[in-house]
Amino acid sequence: MRFLFVGDSMTIGRAGDWTWRYRMWEHLEATLPGGYEIVGPRSGLYDPAADAPASEAYPDPAFPADARRHLAGWGEGWLHMAPVIGETVTATGADVLLISLGLIDLGFYTNSDQTEENVRAFIEGARAANPQVRAVLLPVIPNVRAGYDAAFAAECARFNELLAKAVADLDTAASPLLLATVPESYDLREDTYDGTHPGPTGEHKLAAAFADAMHQAWGVGGPYAA
Repeated sequence: MRFLFVGDSMTIGRAGDWTWRYRMWEHLEATLPGGYEIVGPRSGLYDPAADAPASEAYPDPAFPADARRHLAGWGEGWLHMAPVIGETVTATGADVLLISLGLIDLGFYTNSDQTEENVRAFIEGARAANPQVRAVLLPVIPNVRAGYDAAFAAECARFNELLAKAVADLDTAASPLLLATVPESYDLREDTYDGTHPGPTGEHKLAAAFADAMHQAWGVGGPYAA
């Protein structure tokens, strides 16, 4: 199985972050040893000083270079990933997409309806490259802006409803889609370092959301163990 992580700043991480990608790699090593590969055209973390994805400062130097691969970007969303997912799937042979997108779209680029259109375009592009591609999609998770911006909070809630409908509409036996569950215990004070980006406990919870969805629906791997 070739896994491709697709996401925004919460997925790429910044210099010094462990990232939930690292936590997922640990999980895959424990539950699918020798039965998976992590693919993607990028490997770096976001470097705030350079304002570019130029850092390899992962806390664990034993994190293998090939396991660092991803398709994630600081400030990138469905709007940016939909046009490139097809070529990325073709180039990497990805067959399982683990996707955490939406917050940046709603915050800066598109409303909930436009964002949902980009979700559908993304799935169409991925399937054009691999008709059997699988995907797990994480809804927009809690964030600090939604706590003080009622209009933004409403857009996040509405997008999550539209995302659930899109997953239900587009799910097929040949190319199954899963909607991951936002962790009920996700706490902005405990699980993020700034109200948006996950810290170590948040990283585990996001990795668990993907791992448990795949295990429960597809029998892939095993239950997540932090």
